[in-house]
Amino acid sequence: MSITALGPYEFKSRDAVENYKGKQLMYVNWEKHRMFSRPFVIAVEPSLKFSELIEKFVTPAYEFHPDFAQIDWSKVVWQNSNTPFTPQLDKSLAENGVGHKDLIRFTTPGLDGLNGIGY
Repeated sequence: MSITALGPYEFKSRDAVENYKGKQLMYVNWEKHRMFSRPFVIAVEPSLKFSELIEKFVTPAYEFHPDFAQIDWSKVVWQNSNTPFTPQLDKSLAENGVGHKDLIRFTTPGLDGLNGIGY
């Protein structure tokens, strides 16, 4: 059965960046670590340094995972959605090209989740 739209839908998005008082939403996911079922969503200032993102948000979110203490941050592979990138830790999220509702994914070579099964 086909569906026909009755017309253009015009509405203001409730999660537009303008609605977050100077902050932006972003998602963070540790790939192959499904102990956490979904990416974490956080509201942060675009001026936040990438190193502060790791220290203030990523670490508290994931530090309970048994693999976390073994992360070699110099070997982490980063992606913004599906695009690989190398963040500059001393630069802001905005300067690293991280925008509103972006998904930051990180993979830790050699650490493949609980018992190495990607969970």
